[in-house]
Amino acid sequence: MKRWFLVLVLLVAGMVAACFIYSWQAGEEVPVVSQSKREDPPERIAPRTSTIVLTAAGDCLMHNTQIWSGKQREGSYDFSSFFREVKPLLQEGDYTSTTFEAPMAGPESGFTGYPAFNSPDEIADTFKEAGFDLIVTSNNHALDRGYRGALRTLEVLRSRGLDTVGTYSSEEESRKFLIKDIKGVKVGYLAYSYGTNGIPVPEEHPYFFNFLDREKILTDIQAIRSEVDVLMLVLHWGVEYSPRPTQEQVMLAHEFIKAGADVILGSHPHVIQTMEIVNIGERTGYVIYSMGNFISHQRGQERNSGIVLRLQFTKDMSTGITVLDSVTYTPTYSHSYSQDGKVQFRVVPVEETIKKIQNGQEPVMNQTDLPLLQNVLRDTQSRLGQPY
Repeated sequence: MKRWFLVLVLLVAGMVAACFIYSWQAGEEVPVVSQSKREDPPERIAPRTSTIVLTAAGDCLMHNTQIWSGKQREGSYDFSSFFREVKPLLQEGDYTSTTFEAPMAGPESGFTGYPAFNSPDEIADTFKEAGFDLIVTSNNHALDRGYRGALRTLEVLRSRGLDTVGTYSSEEESRKFLIKDIKGVKVGYLAYSYGTNGIPVPEEHPYFFNFLDREKILTDIQAIRSEVDVLMLVLHWGVEYSPRPTQEQVMLAHEFIKAGADVILGSHPHVIQTMEIVNIGERTGYVIYSMGNFISHQRGQERNSGIVLRLQFTKDMSTGITVLDSVTYTPTYSHSYSQDGKVQFRVVPVEETIKKIQNGQEPVMNQTDLPLLQNVLRDTQSRLGQPY
């Protein structure tokens, strides 16, 4: 009897032990043999870049009729209608430039148009309000009202927060290059003109005016090149009313691009001339020989045709390399019309205005103006070709 009792006790103890061991093993984590993990390749970081847009327009002139159009009853001037239609195009750029072919010498000698220009100060307000940042002052009309008139022009423009280039009030100023830091991209502007209509620069102020001298331009390009990512060269040159540049201009343009200029903006001929891409090794340069007239009251379709030019650049901030991404343009027309017994002026974007007329949304022009605008569009596109 004791034997059976002992057997029973041992059997029960064994079962209890077995259950305990099972439950302990079931709750224990199974050890895992350590294996070296394959490391994922480092995440590729996209290069940090900065993209800027530079815009430019052709020549702005102020003829008598344009001055009269802004005259108010109390004697002030208002030219706010000039650029209202193209303001969005001008303000699209991070930095926008134009050439202004008229001094602002003050009212003492009277406001006049061609041949000896003198404009009211209010046009400077109009430039600023429209979205311009830089007014190029080196042109053949810079000294129409003498040296003092030219200095006053600089004062008026700068008092409105506008930059100037091409003429200078002091020798020290003439030695400083115009360089703008735009979103981390350094952009330099140089500007030169073929002459001053025979009016001499004062002997005691030879630094005042940047003449279009090949050697000087090459020297300046070399001096500024290492300081900028983009170099803009504005040249007042060429044959008036000619649809194409001279062979000398083409040769100079290529030489300046090869020397380090990235873009050449041409002015003076008063009509649109051709543009081209110039490839120098791995560099891409761009030349437009004339952007035409942006606003004026010269006669004829061609002399009132212009563009708003749009240049896009991207800089790789890690390598410091800046490239020209694209070149596009919007054809414009300097439109004069009668309103309230006065001739008024405005610059209109051609394609957009054509659509407005077709849709009955244009307040001034109508169906009879379509052939003119369509001719402007065709002629501009035929001269400039496709955007880049």
